Amino acid sequence: MVLTRDSMRTGRVDASCSCIRVDLLIPVLNFIASIDAWSSMSSTPSSVTVDSDEPDSGNHSGAAILRRVLVRNRGPLAIGTVLVCLHQLTETAVPISIGVIIDRAVETSDTTALIVSIVGLAALFLVLTAAWRFGARFIVTAMQQEAHRLRLEVAHRVLDPRGVRTDLRSGELLTVSTSDAEQTSWIADIVPRAAAALTAAVASAVALVWIDLWLGLAVLIGTPVILGLLQLAAPLITSRATGQQASIARASAMATDLVSGLRPLRGIGGEKTASARYRTVSRQALASTIGTAKATGIYTGVAATVSALLAVGVAGFAGYFALQGRITVGELITVVGLAQFIIEPLGLLASIPGYFAVARASSDRLALVLDAEPLRGAGSQTELEGTDLTLDGVEYKSLKGIDLHLPAGELLGVVAYQPQDADALVAVLSGQLAQDAYRGVVRVGGISLSDMDLRLARRTVLVEPHITDLFSGSLASNVTAGAGDGAALDIQSALVASAAADVVDAHPDGLDLEVTDRGASLSGGQRQRVALARALVAQAPVMVLHDPTTAVDAVTEASIAEGIAELRHEGAGGIHTTVLITSSPALLAVTDRVIVLNDGVIASIGTHSELSRGDANYRGAVLR
Repeated sequence: MVLTRDSMRTGRVDASCSCIRVDLLIPVLNFIASIDAWSSMSSTPSSVTVDSDEPDSGNHSGAAILRRVLVRNRGPLAIGTVLVCLHQLTETAVPISIGVIIDRAVETSDTTALIVSIVGLAALFLVLTAAWRFGARFIVTAMQQEAHRLRLEVAHRVLDPRGVRTDLRSGELLTVSTSDAEQTSWIADIVPRAAAALTAAVASAVALVWIDLWLGLAVLIGTPVILGLLQLAAPLITSRATGQQASIARASAMATDLVSGLRPLRGIGGEKTASARYRTVSRQALASTIGTAKATGIYTGVAATVSALLAVGVAGFAGYFALQGRITVGELITVVGLAQFIIEPLGLLASIPGYFAVARASSDRLALVLDAEPLRGAGSQTELEGTDLTLDGVEYKSLKGIDLHLPAGELLGVVAYQPQDADALVAVLSGQLAQDAYRGVVRVGGISLSDMDLRLARRTVLVEPHITDLFSGSLASNVTAGAGDGAALDIQSALVASAAADVVDAHPDGLDLEVTDRGASLSGGQRQRVALARALVAQAPVMVLHDPTTAVDAVTEASIAEGIAELRHEGAGGIHTTVLITSSPALLAVTDRVIVLNDGVIASIGTHSELSRGDANYRGAVLR
């Protein structure tokens, strides 16, 4: 009996086969010898945690991840491997015992020997069952716990405050953290079962050599030859499996994007176009999966056929030897029984590349995330010396050398004639870009964002993007999600300033109102106001708001404009700096001054009133 892929997911055991590469058996033998590790292990660990607050920055190549899985589970895997190997030894002993019973009890008509033999055979089955039951428990527990660890590691890496330099989209990251993490953990199941299969093959061969030298040599020589030839197919299957995982991840990423953008798609009537694009990607994933299944199926069929032919050949020669009198009837039955039994371990060993290819392909994809470099380094500055904001020669995408200084306490409006200029400015101010991704320096209080400690940078500058997400939970938990440990702002003040008090008052549950994932249970305007309240509660010294009122009516927009100005500037003691990137005249009217971006440069500067009177382009863009 061995574990199947279904048992990997459910913890149930089955009587079929799986695989591992032969060279990976060496670590098994090494950690089986590490008896001193047994005392520290339990078959049911109580918890799994990530060891450090900082993500591991070591080598996470696919092969290194697989080795690490084996090493950090060496205790339970050692115990499980010993037990399943014992199970295979006892299974090998069953046909041998039956042959001995026939020769020494049945043929001799010795009743006492028959009774003793039956009792011994029952004890053999008891050991066989117990060894498998407890061995499988250790192995399945280690595999499931390892899948959990890998999911935590990927999530920890993705949520690293330094950011992650990767081209994978959110849907692909989801696939990596779920299916790839699970399939990588298969290695913790594959190795013990391969060791058990090798044990069964060797034990069967030794028994056959004992009965007849040539029968044993046929197995001892034929098995490695078959495995060596079949191993030539491993690179092809690995390549197919890698392509399959990548195509499935692309389909998952597109599905995630489509679901999250379903309302806008319906608004512009783009459902058919989106469906066509997803259908194309899905078909590519299907074709890749079918191609991998075909390659694996052909390989498995050939492997099973060759293994069966070897077993049938051994049984056939044994029958011939029995007719010649070279072996007894009991030995013939033993050989036939071993020939039938050995098909299973030989088939398992022969199917190595198929399953290992899946685990290796998934581990390679895990390495893309775990080995990804952080977008920015961790600075050493831990104290803020001011809240004035300076941009010195900033060049990024469409921006062309922006020089700008905001004194502490200023409320600045930014009007961008081209949307890409606004997006580029938001990205630079967010602090999420790698230092080498743009030119120039962004300073707060004279300190570059790149020189700030990560926690200080996050507390200092808060960028509320145009498209915001809410979380499942209550309204209260969403509003306070951005508040620091020392935040003392009254939530009610933020709700009033953002006009989100109306959202709270409109429902009997008030702040206890349950919000579904991404705030889908709220309207667009309600989501926008709750997100703005969340930003205000955080009380960041520098706050950047990008079109925070596009989904609200004009009256509400005017109320929000006054609320932002009053909450952050009239009673803040001149310490808060705010940037409003917008074309809303209501918001621009409360700013201290406005800068206009055109073709990536600052085209004009003035108050909203001055620009409205003297700049025709400004009037056309703002006073529509």
